[in-house]
Amino acid sequence: MQSIEFCAGAGGQALGLERAGFEHTALVEIESDFCKTLRLNRPQWDVRCEDMNHFDGRPFQGADLFAGGLPCPPFSVAGKQLGDLDERNLFPAAIRLIDEIKPRAVMIENVRGFLSPVFEDYRLHLKSEFKKLGYTVDWRLLNASDFGVPQLRPRVVIVALQNGFADGFDWPEVHAHNPPSVGQVLKDMMAANGWLGAERWAEQANDIAPTIVGGSKKHGGPDLGPTRARKAWAAMGVEGRTIAEEAPGPDFCGMPRLTVNMVARLQGFPGDWQFHGRKTTAYRQVGNAFPPPVAGAVAENLKAALAARKVFPVKAVA
Repeated sequence: MQSIEFCAGAGGQALGLERAGFEHTALVEIESDFCKTLRLNRPQWDVRCEDMNHFDGRPFQGADLFAGGLPCPPFSVAGKQLGDLDERNLFPAAIRLIDEIKPRAVMIENVRGFLSPVFEDYRLHLKSEFKKLGYTVDWRLLNASDFGVPQLRPRVVIVALQNGFADGFDWPEVHAHNPPSVGQVLKDMMAANGWLGAERWAEQANDIAPTIVGGSKKHGGPDLGPTRARKAWAAMGVEGRTIAEEAPGPDFCGMPRLTVNMVARLQGFPGDWQFHGRKTTAYRQVGNAFPPPVAGAVAENLKAALAARKVFPVKAVA
């Protein structure tokens, strides 16, 4: 089955779709460093470094899945929550492109603030727009930790299916067991340069990570979030004010910092996934990503729903 993805970022959602068996016809992303990351890891992918607002979806009509991680600031509680009044709101562009592409299914990721009571009218508006296009839409708040990711990370996933496929979709079941702790996941990376305190640190870091914050393009450098998040990291023996270039050395004393690759592992990226650019740019790509295991779990159920009603062309009988 084929997918087209918008606001593809560093590839978190794209990896999840790939694992679920979708083939990408195109990935659209406006930021050049993010596009370079996608091309660096998957040279065969058709990466379009373009503005979604001006993208013509008609050549991709008939793709099975429209996917996207639309910008979060319009709905984030950390911002002004302007919603549809925010110039960064790309839901209107998404509705236009869905009308042009006419995919059988849609999957859009956003922040939990999308479910805020202040946006109830806007959610009803979106439901109405999807209904006009022939889709049944639903959304759910999913925690990454329920799908094996060692991080809480609540995210809203919006799913819409053409009316003929909607009854075949079920939300994925959560894992029966909690994910491993930060210490369990990162102990080998912390010990990579011979740090003698890695074992003791791992025992202290015995909880999952708070939500990793990627930061905005305009404000701040690479850090692990606001004061409350940094306190949670400190309780696990992690210095959250900055990101390290490499793991601590043999004689390191104090609280270690995480590297970009450590944070990427906490997000569910595979170990061989590379991020283009310097530390700040690379960390922003990681921190804003949709964890691949969560994207893959939803995509697998979408694929099953589509496969159950897949329409194949009728061959002429000689």
